[in-house]
Amino acid sequence: MTHAAHLLPKTSINQSSRRRLQKRIVLISGIVFFCAMGAEIAWSANKPGLPLPRFVSLRKDQVNVRSGPGVRYPINWVFIYKNMPVEILAEFKGWRKVQDWKGTTGWVHRSMLSGKDRWIIVRSESAPLRREAEPEAPVIAKLDSKVVGRLKQCHGDWCKVTVNGIQGWIKRTALWGVYPNEGKK
Repeated sequence: MTHAAHLLPKTSINQSSRRRLQKRIVLISGIVFFCAMGAEIAWSANKPGLPLPRFVSLRKDQVNVRSGPGVRYPINWVFIYKNMPVEILAEFKGWRKVQDWKGTTGWVHRSMLSGKDRWIIVRSESAPLRREAEPEAPVIAKLDSKVVGRLKQCHGDWCKVTVNGIQGWIKRTALWGVYPNEGKK
């Protein structure tokens, strides 16, 4: 009597083929993991139930702004500045009612928004970026209206921002994208 195991054909995978297969499995697992992490970051930044209003930024450089919360509503205009700050005023399912720095409102899908990094926009005609948070500190750059920069922190009447690799302090009143009492002690 023969055992069933002896009736099965022997498969031979050489050592290099086995290593290639293992590398592919690890690569695919890594891709799936990082895709899931990216989705989690996007979701956590825009999950419902966070305090309203709150500031977020545009994830893409072309974001449709609709008259209502859904694709059946017409597109009123298109935002064209990636990282531009917007304020979320309301939520409905996967949609966020946002307001831009000019006060214009509309609905944007949450996947087009990011809460990961904070961004600001210069709302005054021209604003000095200073080396330190002091009115007499040396000016290291002059920022024109509509310039977008990354918000680092705010203390009192000053906010530390980075614009095109240049980091400095700017008066809070010259910015849109940060609340008047945010970060004040």
